[in-house]
Amino acid sequence: MSHDPTVNAGDIARLAGVGRAAVSNWRRRHDDFPQPVGGTANQPLFSLRQVESWLRRYGKSYQVSLGDRVWQRLKAAGDLRLGELVAQAGALLTGHQGALGDGGGSPEESGRDPAQAGAGPRPAGVKGGLDPESAELVMELADRHDPLTAYEFLCERYLESHSRQLSVTREDVAELMVRLVRAEGSTVLDPACGVGTLLLTPAGPARVLGQELSETSAAIAASRLRLRGIDAEIVAGDAMRHDGFAGERADAVVCDPPFNERAWGYEELTGDPRWEYGLPPRGEPELAWVQHCLTHVKPGGLVAILMPPAAASRKAGRRIRANLLRAGALRAVVALPGSDLWLLRRPAAGERPPSEVLILDATADLGSVEPAWQAYLEDRSDQTVRIIDLLADEVDMTPARHQRRDDVGRAFAEARDRFLAAAAVPPDLKVLEQPLDQPATTLGDLIKEGLVTTSQAPPKMTADGGDVPVLTADDVLNGTPPSGSTTTQQGLIIIRPGDVVASYSSVRVMADGGAVLGAHLTLYRVDSRRLDPDFLAGYLRAAGGRATTGSSRFDVRRTRLPRLSLKEQKAYGEAFRQLAVLEDAIRETSTLGQTLIRLGLDGLADGHLHPQS
Repeated sequence: MSHDPTVNAGDIARLAGVGRAAVSNWRRRHDDFPQPVGGTANQPLFSLRQVESWLRRYGKSYQVSLGDRVWQRLKAAGDLRLGELVAQAGALLTGHQGALGDGGGSPEESGRDPAQAGAGPRPAGVKGGLDPESAELVMELADRHDPLTAYEFLCERYLESHSRQLSVTREDVAELMVRLVRAEGSTVLDPACGVGTLLLTPAGPARVLGQELSETSAAIAASRLRLRGIDAEIVAGDAMRHDGFAGERADAVVCDPPFNERAWGYEELTGDPRWEYGLPPRGEPELAWVQHCLTHVKPGGLVAILMPPAAASRKAGRRIRANLLRAGALRAVVALPGSDLWLLRRPAAGERPPSEVLILDATADLGSVEPAWQAYLEDRSDQTVRIIDLLADEVDMTPARHQRRDDVGRAFAEARDRFLAAAAVPPDLKVLEQPLDQPATTLGDLIKEGLVTTSQAPPKMTADGGDVPVLTADDVLNGTPPSGSTTTQQGLIIIRPGDVVASYSSVRVMADGGAVLGAHLTLYRVDSRRLDPDFLAGYLRAAGGRATTGSSRFDVRRTRLPRLSLKEQKAYGEAFRQLAVLEDAIRETSTLGQTLIRLGLDGLADGHLHPQS
């Protein structure tokens, strides 16, 4: 990588703290503005060094953090090599250089057919290393912070830039899966580990094993684990065709396998000994992964695997589901947002299989899963279904289908009351023939005048659980209480009542304090003697809604607000607040309405509900 790091117009705008339009103006008005060194006519790329020199020459303030400089340096090689370079940075920081016979890079990146990727599993690693300048920058970043913080920064940027190509398990779901099956000091295996998300657990197991088809992702996962001091063995290869841990049995297995992957090896693996519960149909690769995971867990050990919701009911998988239930291997099916979680236990010799299976809908509350699972293990659950009933039917374990019949009437009444109580009315606003012509200011000016201060969470706030509640971006969007947690650490931003918290897609005025600010959020704290927080939040929301999408970046500091007295601000603020309440009510009634319809249909159909006379 011999050429300089490059930046696009959006990067320049962010570094200089201006809007993208300002960068376009600079290019038109200044003949000496750096010429593009790459990219396309619509998306030109500029030399970062030349841009910095130009900004200094014209006295324009800018800030390029060391992390940004490292990232731009790696990014300059192009998207096809970016994962390989991130993996090489990890190898540098861990002091470990793996050896791959055919060089680094995933099968997708190298143009090979993933189904034919290599002859067998190989230790995760990368061939070669970073060029001297990139390596120096990476080590400087590690010295300024620490190797783990430096590498997680690069991994986060990599995952953000390749979010469409890389599937990463939701953090809260990953933590839940591990808590359900892991015992402290145990060995945990993930046979489709990606970049290691399910293995990066707090108070981790004594040893972790992982396999991943993509050599790049496997190398990244290995570095992330080593930098945490976790005893890990990660191999690259196709787990279905070339099992990297054949004969190995862990205490627990966690897995988020690829869904709907038709080229999983049906023809080659017809007689494979892993299919204890039946040959997986060609169109049911997830049932192959279920049996692969059971093969790798000790008798009495647990498996947590994410599955597509249709896998609980598809006709093609009926026989295998029935066999799993008869043997006592399948213990729970839990509906989560976007997927189902199957919990399995490898039967021990001579063990009597259970007569019931836990079937739970936790799409609205992940927090309900652990108590329900514990109650099931202690044989006191009221959310189970008799296995004999499932076997006599279609072996359909879809959680929505198994809503407790005796609860339908009560649930319908409760949902109806909540639906009616959630109603809200819009503010009474006067319609003007001509818009008001008011003196205006910007958020940037208010910050300079001391009316507003801004804060963000520490760049690498620990998010591995703890006693400190954290407000997340999802909480801001959905209007829910803080759902995250962290440990006490330096630099945490404690939220106060009246603070305005904004994410990329939502803005909220906090009624309560005590939690700390989460990642990807900005906190605006106003001088309440001169500025109303609801007034500010309303204009931030309006400006965000008008912002363009795509590569342009919305510069929030250019948000325009009218200069009004505090009394006038409060009138506007109350109208904005009522609109926010209305938005929350509409969101809630939409969810409740779907629940109400489903319960009404079920109750009328099975006789628990009856039309009023």
